[in-house]
Amino acid sequence: MIIQHLELTNFRNYANATISLSTGVTAIVGNNGQGKTNLTEALSFLATLKSFRGVPNEAMIRTGSNSAIIRATVVHDDGREVLIEAELARVGRNKVQVNRQKLARTKDLLGVMRTTVFSPEDLDLVKDSPGVRRQFLDDALVAITPTIDALLTEFERVLKQRNALLKQSNGRLTADIATTLDVWDEKFAALGTELGEHRARLVATISPEVSRAYEELAEKETPIAMIYEPKWRRSGLASELASHRNDDIRRGSSTVGPHRDDVDLLINGLAARSHASQGEQRTLALAMRLAVHRLVTEAAGSSPVLILDDVLSELDPQRSAALLRHFPVGQVLITTAGLLPAAAHPDRIVHIAAGAIVPDTGAEYTSL
Repeated sequence: MIIQHLELTNFRNYANATISLSTGVTAIVGNNGQGKTNLTEALSFLATLKSFRGVPNEAMIRTGSNSAIIRATVVHDDGREVLIEAELARVGRNKVQVNRQKLARTKDLLGVMRTTVFSPEDLDLVKDSPGVRRQFLDDALVAITPTIDALLTEFERVLKQRNALLKQSNGRLTADIATTLDVWDEKFAALGTELGEHRARLVATISPEVSRAYEELAEKETPIAMIYEPKWRRSGLASELASHRNDDIRRGSSTVGPHRDDVDLLINGLAARSHASQGEQRTLALAMRLAVHRLVTEAAGSSPVLILDDVLSELDPQRSAALLRHFPVGQVLITTAGLLPAAAHPDRIVHIAAGAIVPDTGAEYTSL
């Protein structure tokens, strides 16, 4: 699929902007702070209805405006054309339409438009807290199999209900609390076990892909391992919930389950978070994103739109060239404040300045 057309109204620093895109590689060029990442954020938002920067919706609305509009035309490989429109409201609910029809459920949008975003913040996949890696797994699951979104939504609902009950207990396990907790524990255990199985299968599938991608980027053989082995999966979640019940009551929250899982990332048998160099950590994070991109391409039968948001400036020339060489064929958008590697071969160049899009006539752009 390709994104053919994008319109922005009061989105971030864009008052009004329109851009037509094409197949191949588009370089989005401009100084820092001009709106390059804002543009890619808008594209990614239409695929997932959330910002890859992790900010609330109101942060994407232009200062002084009550709402922002993102509108894009997507053309699928079979020639089918889809119009996606999102209105972000500062107060009240957001509105999303597909082909002028109101979107009833978020999951109905999944798969209509697919993007893979690479950004400097991807380093957090290796260095940050377990929650970042859990989100990576769950986002990958939904990207590969959109129906899993319903499982994640239901698990989050049950988790919130269980936590609300635990807080309500005020640290005392009364007979009424115990009876109600039994009901929520049964639901929590069933959903959590299913989610854990999906995550375990994903890690088993993606691990060799991450290893292959890391080797391509680093251009040398390097032992890479991803390990997902939460204790509760060995003993069973229902059993773990029972053994942790008193602790959960005392703390007023659920202390065991998929919402507390982590994935161990190893390079040469050592924890990447604490023993790898920043270059190795960044390469591993990119390899993880690239592996998911490939699995989604295989599952969907077409490549997601690839967005490289200021990533190449974080890599040395050798790894930048390797990254560009190993992407599947498809639409690629690269943002940069500097020079592009020669391997980028942009088919089109678009200049950004102060929230305005000024297309270049495109023929020449100096590369590294």
